[in-house]
Amino acid sequence: MPATVIDKEMGLTHQDFYRDIERVLGVDGYLRTANGVVADDGNRRLQIVLSEQTQRKIALIVLPVTHVNFAFENYSEADIRAFITLFDRVFRRGGG
Repeated sequence: MPATVIDKEMGLTHQDFYRDIERVLGVDGYLRTANGVVADDGNRRLQIVLSEQTQRKIALIVLPVTHVNFAFENYSEADIRAFITLFDRVFRRGGG
């Protein structure tokens, strides 16, 4: 089964990512790599790769930008949707 790949552009720093990812994967649920994380669960594997951190400037406001690439191997569509829903909830920024 080929990997399912999802790309996101996110307003976060690498520090933000590494601080919050354990809320999604658990403290011992992943291995930190040079540019992301890898989580193995039996025959399933999730690799999350972070791009170089950049910035977006809007007038005097400077926002962090990181592209995040998810590669899901041997995950069902339902499991992928559930993971992305949890990930989005944990990494949601802003007010309201």
